[in-house]
Amino acid sequence: MDSGKPHSLYSGRAHSVPQGAMPVMRPVARILPAAFQFACFAACFTALQTLPAAAAELMSAAHASIRAAEAGQHVTTLADDAFEGREGGTRGGRAAGSYIVEQLQKLGLEPAGDDGSFFQSFGGMRNILGLLRGSDPALAHQLIIVGAHYDHVGYGNAATSYGPFGYVHNGADDNASGVAGLLEVAGALEHLPQRPRRSILIAFWDGEEKGLLGSYHFLRVQPAALAGLKTVFSLNLDMIGRLRGRRLEVYGSRTSPRLRAAVVQANTDPAVRAGLELAFDWDITDDSDHYPFIAAGIPTVMFHTGLHDQYHRPSDDVHLVNMDGIEPVARLTLGFVTMLADEPGPPRPFRQQCRAESNATKRGLEAIAPEPVAAHRGRWGIGSRPDPGEPTAPVIVRVSPGSPAAAGGLQPGDRLTAINGEAITSQDDMLARLRAAGPSVTLEVDRRGTLVQVTLTGGTSDH
Repeated sequence: MDSGKPHSLYSGRAHSVPQGAMPVMRPVARILPAAFQFACFAACFTALQTLPAAAAELMSAAHASIRAAEAGQHVTTLADDAFEGREGGTRGGRAAGSYIVEQLQKLGLEPAGDDGSFFQSFGGMRNILGLLRGSDPALAHQLIIVGAHYDHVGYGNAATSYGPFGYVHNGADDNASGVAGLLEVAGALEHLPQRPRRSILIAFWDGEEKGLLGSYHFLRVQPAALAGLKTVFSLNLDMIGRLRGRRLEVYGSRTSPRLRAAVVQANTDPAVRAGLELAFDWDITDDSDHYPFIAAGIPTVMFHTGLHDQYHRPSDDVHLVNMDGIEPVARLTLGFVTMLADEPGPPRPFRQQCRAESNATKRGLEAIAPEPVAAHRGRWGIGSRPDPGEPTAPVIVRVSPGSPAAAGGLQPGDRLTAINGEAITSQDDMLARLRAAGPSVTLEVDRRGTLVQVTLTGGTSDH
């Protein structure tokens, strides 16, 4: 472990009083002078006041423990020719699995595979599972899975490669990058100020390139180490090594209500320091390990930095990976997952409607509305549509030329999230508050995954 990283506050053993040695308890007032008592009280009160700030500092330190250089070392190792393209069930795939377990053994995760090991075996392949048990007795039985597949296509063939065949397909982006990011997240978990309330499983899937075999097997056969735990959410990291212009693709945001808002919240959290441009994709296809969980009715998202010309070719190699780009994606993953793990109340429900939605649905929702006649364009020059998947973030579909909205910089595609610092609860709530607002109003909008403040002035109409 890097001595430069902050140590975990919960990984050490608890101290106990030796058996039979009962401590003597005396009233403090009888043994301490009043002035000393007051000084102790003042010191304790000051310490209590600083706890939130200290926790925030430790949370920031946990995110800072995610480092591009370390992720780069994992990518470089896993994408080496020695692993022969990491095909599931081959010696190269098994060697890659052994490397991952070697990294996990340095951390504080509990082995969650078969017979006390990290491995869950199936069909000559092996998933790798490490568990961080939740701290809240009422929520620890709920499991959040963060996964990435570690296999690739070996030397390639007509079914798995775009060629040329017979050469090592190192899969540096697909998916050594996702594995590297997940290892960084796993390491950062032990630096959190306290364990999350729900349990978190770190999962490296095998056999993804052969038909999502590892994730399907896990859903069919849960290891004995996870008995009593119910999966309530999953996140998949696949091909996160080609970040371009800080643009991250997010799949699955429609699988639970207000899930987009949760990703945006984590992305804009100062402690996380991700600051990515988020491109939300509504299509759901069986092309990675997020799909089996969605098919099983489990809310799921996938982070992905986009396809490229080297996809499933021998040329997907280390020198093309944006190592610095893995860092903010991993930080977003940590911030998003720990936020969900600590949410009070019941787990987020699965939204069945997501299976009937696609990018065509998205385009219909976000399509620009025609400009009405001047008398009916509204007080602020704004047109919006409600989104059934994100009811607290109506979509702006019209900004009238020459209106206060246009002057303030509001853009079609923006999603309104708050008015004058107060969160929006629905489209109707938004409309009522805009009608009742004074001559100036400050809007908070979600613009491609970042939160922007827009101030509008000059509205005079009452509608």
